[in-house]
Amino acid sequence: MINVLEMLEETRDKYGSKTAFADSETQVSYSELVDLAEKMGSALASDGMQRRAAAVLVPKGVKELISFFGVVYSGNFYVPIDTEMPVERMLLIFETLNPIRIIVDETTRDMDLGQYNGLKCCYGDLISGEKNETLLHGIRQKAIDTDPVYALFTSGSTGIPKGVIVCHRSIIDYAGWCVAAFDLSAETVFGNQTPFYFSMSVLDIYATIRSGASLYVIPKAMFTFPMDLLEFLNQHKINTIYWVPSALCLITKFNMLSAVELPYLQKILFAGEVMPTKHLNLWRKYHPNALYANLFGPTEITDIGIYYIVDREFRDDEPVPIGNACRNVDVFVLDDENRLITEPGIAGELYYRGSYLAHGYYNNQDKTQEAYVQNPLNTAYPEIVYKSGDLVQWNELGELVYVSRKDFQIKHMGYRIELGEIENVTGAFPGVDRCAAVYDSQKDDIVLFYEGSKCEEEKLWEFIKSRLPVYMVPQKLQVMARLPLNENGKIDRKALQARLPQ
Repeated sequence: MINVLEMLEETRDKYGSKTAFADSETQVSYSELVDLAEKMGSALASDGMQRRAAAVLVPKGVKELISFFGVVYSGNFYVPIDTEMPVERMLLIFETLNPIRIIVDETTRDMDLGQYNGLKCCYGDLISGEKNETLLHGIRQKAIDTDPVYALFTSGSTGIPKGVIVCHRSIIDYAGWCVAAFDLSAETVFGNQTPFYFSMSVLDIYATIRSGASLYVIPKAMFTFPMDLLEFLNQHKINTIYWVPSALCLITKFNMLSAVELPYLQKILFAGEVMPTKHLNLWRKYHPNALYANLFGPTEITDIGIYYIVDREFRDDEPVPIGNACRNVDVFVLDDENRLITEPGIAGELYYRGSYLAHGYYNNQDKTQEAYVQNPLNTAYPEIVYKSGDLVQWNELGELVYVSRKDFQIKHMGYRIELGEIENVTGAFPGVDRCAAVYDSQKDDIVLFYEGSKCEEEKLWEFIKSRLPVYMVPQKLQVMARLPLNENGKIDRKALQARLPQ
């Protein structure tokens, strides 16, 4: 198999009438999905351009998913664009991409995209024509497994978004692992939480079409109303979810698991940020027979490179391991001198190698060469590995444990401190729902933001001081009704930086 469309077509041949994707307005079977995508691909391919970017500026849902595959049928690669992001950021992305088309629908066609307005083409028009099987066959004959499928844009440290470009081979390998590791099948029903411009959605989309599962797009508004959210899961008999921990914690924060049974839910996967162990333990209390898995990896390696299926009990203040490498992935940990770390308890930077690695950043050679480097442990032949910027350490069981981002590591009172360690300790306090530690470099203060209306601040101080050395104790505590979340549903640390006490 060299093309993700082969996965889709094989599943269409087995489960043609079965629902592939559904949202609150519409649903599409596998046969309908292929038919519509081929029509769109024929229209997009009529100008003869291939391996170029086509931006998809369509609200999250079935139309957006059909557009992705339509672009792939045309021999090009798709770029999901958040329809709610500022137009100025869209234009920065388009400047990097130089897209051949911008797919819009009736909700986005009137957006003023400046010099790119002429590239708009309407979803309805693209699917209304006939498919050109000769043209599509010719495109497929020339395709290879290193051709790009999509680019996902992440925040850049310079303020310029970076587009991670991922190929067929990486997705096919990753989707195959997902299906095998979590025993996914045509009986699987996904409840999608993450936006399609976020790498976690790659598992939802491609594990679905690899296994013949069905995927329901959960309306974003439901993650503000946890009772409605759980009822949605039951209504659609969703048995598998892959969410960011903030979404799972929303349910436990309001004690919804004691109010609503979830008889269909069998598999609970999470990634994107640290899962507070206290909240995981609450999920396991109410759903002890479900499979729980902590998945870990960046957009730059398709989605995930390391995972841990929860197989034992953890204290509320004990971090959940991220585990070991996925099939056909190798990981290793190096210190600042590029020496291999194998003994437990010593933090170092995590590196990845294998076919999950993305090609790099689109139209950005400098950033690509910073992150995708020659393997420091191999001087005999060229071998590119991904230098992640994540600090991890081995535990006594041979499992990797996440420590923090390198850029979350601070120097305070002469000590190197991992802010994640402060968060892990604080999160175990009975009155704290969520927390995030932020460093105020101007005042040399550690500020701890937390949710917890029933939390007594004086007792929280005592709890923290009894468990952390003096140099790690925050200088300030800041209670909030709710920690801000970014567009991916994770704690927005930049927003917290802007709220540092004056």
